[in-house]
Amino acid sequence: HQHPAVKDAIRAALDKGTSFGAPTRAETSLAAAVIDAVPSMEMVRMVNSGTEATMSAIRVARGFTGRNVIIKFAGCYHGHVDALLVKAGSAATTLGVPSSPGIPPGCTADTLVLDYNDVAGLEDAFHRRGSEIAGIILEPVVGNMGVVIPEPAFRQALQDLCKKYGALLIFDEVMTGFRLAYGGAQELFGIKPDLTTLGKIIGGGLPVGAYGGRADVMQVVSPLGPVYQAGTLSGNPLAMASGLATLQELKRSNPYPRLASETKRLCDGLADAARSAGLPHQIAGVGSMFTLFFADQPVRDYPTAAKSDTARFSRYFWGMIDEGVYLPCSQFEANFVSAAHTPADIDATIAAARRVLAKIG
Repeated sequence: HQHPAVKDAIRAALDKGTSFGAPTRAETSLAAAVIDAVPSMEMVRMVNSGTEATMSAIRVARGFTGRNVIIKFAGCYHGHVDALLVKAGSAATTLGVPSSPGIPPGCTADTLVLDYNDVAGLEDAFHRRGSEIAGIILEPVVGNMGVVIPEPAFRQALQDLCKKYGALLIFDEVMTGFRLAYGGAQELFGIKPDLTTLGKIIGGGLPVGAYGGRADVMQVVSPLGPVYQAGTLSGNPLAMASGLATLQELKRSNPYPRLASETKRLCDGLADAARSAGLPHQIAGVGSMFTLFFADQPVRDYPTAAKSDTARFSRYFWGMIDEGVYLPCSQFEANFVSAAHTPADIDATIAAARRVLAKIG
């Protein structure tokens, strides 16, 4: 937040020009920093948002494989791409139905929605339609139905089935990239996806996105290959300078061990406060991401997340606002601890939660 190195980098870039409509050294430097941090990204293309990144990665996966079907998981958000704004129906493998007005059914006809952590459902989808599946896109740690962690068997199945059927594994690390570890969730889990999408943190507060992956896959992108993708403001100097300064500071300071430790301390404190108040609850957390679910069973997918007591969460949210603590306003949004948070902030949050949870019933 307002880091001096980031502000200085933006000021210096501003003096040189705001947009050139052409590649710049800053763009190349940020791409090199991303590749250094995330080894699975052998080639990188800059865009302007996480939505552009996921949209482009899907196009690349389809162009590379010559297939159309994309698997996504209920509760995972991948930006406002027409093909990915889809929710699951009553069956585990229901074909996509648009979840926003303005999206024609045809846009989601090739989107297959499964439940997160459902190995059997994933295996069945590939058994039935493996030759049609271009790829799987997922949040490697979900943050958009609250924090949901991928189980070991699920992580292994993703890799094995993509390899067996020639589909591409796409990690949407817009939220987790450079947050859970310098190399993102894939560093944490020891997985090398075929494609990765990034955003948010790599812009240091300015609009940015990126996608990249295996060199042979990325070489289908124009001008090297036939898959078209371009953007006049992609790689603009201000965002590149801000992003590079941010990554350099993260690499220099390595805040990740302290963030994980403080997040665990906060989660333990919230769980103890909820337990003392006699409230059904689940705490899910990894690295600096966490969610306090008002639920009586572990949350492992969208159906279990949806059983959370959202009315109780609303009372909790407004109670914490009254205490001066601003949480995400939905039960289904992840919470983050940042390097700007101090141990005193963690203590104050736990104390506030203890008072609020004791009152909300």
